[in-house]
Amino acid sequence: MLITDPISDLFIRIKNGLMAKKKEVNMPHSKLKEAIAHKLVENNYIEAVEIIDKIPQKEMNIKLRYVESLAGITGFKRISKPGRRLYAGANKVPPALNGYGITLVSTNRGVLTDKEAREKNVGGELICQIW
Repeated sequence: MLITDPISDLFIRIKNGLMAKKKEVNMPHSKLKEAIAHKLVENNYIEAVEIIDKIPQKEMNIKLRYVESLAGITGFKRISKPGRRLYAGANKVPPALNGYGITLVSTNRGVLTDKEAREKNVGGELICQIW
C-alpha cells in the first residue's frame, strides 16, 4: 500500500487508537516519524516509542497515554501538506492553542517544538500542531 502522507498516517493511527481505547498502535517506521514520536514522548502526549526490527521493514510501536481515561492527545492539525509546504522563520512559528499545545517544526537541527525553535533561533517546515 502506498501512503502519500506518512505524517498524517502517523497521527490518524494514533487518533484511531485513542478513540478505540487501545494501549498501543503499530505502524511502518521512518526517521521523521520516529523523531516526531520522540517529541511527543518528551512533551507527555504519548507514553513510549519502541522500534521493532522486522525483516522487510522496521516497525514502530507507540504506547498511548491516558490520564484518568482521557486521551493524552485531544486534537491535532496538519499544517504543511505534500501539496502545500509551509515554512516559517524562527520568530514567525505560531504557538498551538496560545501555548497550551505544541507546534512541531522540521529544521536543519531536527524536529523541534515551537518553543525550542524560538530558543535556538531556527525556522523550518511547520509540520503540525498538537494539543
